[in-house]
Amino acid sequence: MSKVVLITGASSGIGKSIAMYLHQKGCIVYGTSRNPKMVQDVPFQLIALDVLDLITIEQAISRIIEKEGKLDVLVNNAGIGVTGAIEDTPTNEMRKAFDTNFFGTIDVLKAVLPQMRQQKSGLIINITSIAGYMGLPFRGIYSATKGALELITESIRMEVKGFGIDIVTVAPGDFATNIAAGRYHTPVFENSPYKKVYEENLSLMDAHVNEGLNPLIMAKKVYYIINAKHPKMHYRVGRFMEIFSVVLKRVLPDKVYEKLLMNHFKL
Repeated sequence: MSKVVLITGASSGIGKSIAMYLHQKGCIVYGTSRNPKMVQDVPFQLIALDVLDLITIEQAISRIIEKEGKLDVLVNNAGIGVTGAIEDTPTNEMRKAFDTNFFGTIDVLKAVLPQMRQQKSGLIINITSIAGYMGLPFRGIYSATKGALELITESIRMEVKGFGIDIVTVAPGDFATNIAAGRYHTPVFENSPYKKVYEENLSLMDAHVNEGLNPLIMAKKVYYIINAKHPKMHYRVGRFMEIFSVVLKRVLPDKVYEKLLMNHFKL
């Protein structure tokens, strides 16, 4: 039987690529968007869901279960970016990032668990980020949201394993998507002590995204995980140096690793 898959944030970028690929592979795909009517020409079903709105989460999941009778896979992909020096970034924007990337993800996950427990099976894939393995300058809040999601996935994974449910993370590096356009960019304040270096790093961040990998690579990895008999806890997808940077953080002294990052970001 075809697997029923729910993918949040499927109107563009990595989420859309995953939805398109899984649909091509024969999965019954439900993608979500806050405004599905604004998205045209997708072959999979696109339904309304806002991770900040519990009612829309419950309605979307109820609709899928009512129609399909099951829910095999949740791909928690919806998220937002945020850039800026911690000192300059408005605290309310930090809270918005956590509400979407962390608490919103958890709310969707909690909403699917009763059905997966009932059917004694299920797979939840939390899309995090390689940035979640390290505190990156001018992306500290984004790193923190994704790092928190990595850790809580480890906790929930142990709690639900006895119900036949698997939970994993997939951490992408830089991919060619429109994430830069959707980020909250803290303004470059003229009187900020970080003005010059933040301006330079904004350009560097956008260049990394523009030169990023094809999101299809992420889609293929998700398909591989869905079909894996015993999925690993954590997956990382990106260029060699992005993945290797996580290894370096484990083995190098803190100050040496910090110096490498500072050199990379021209600090």
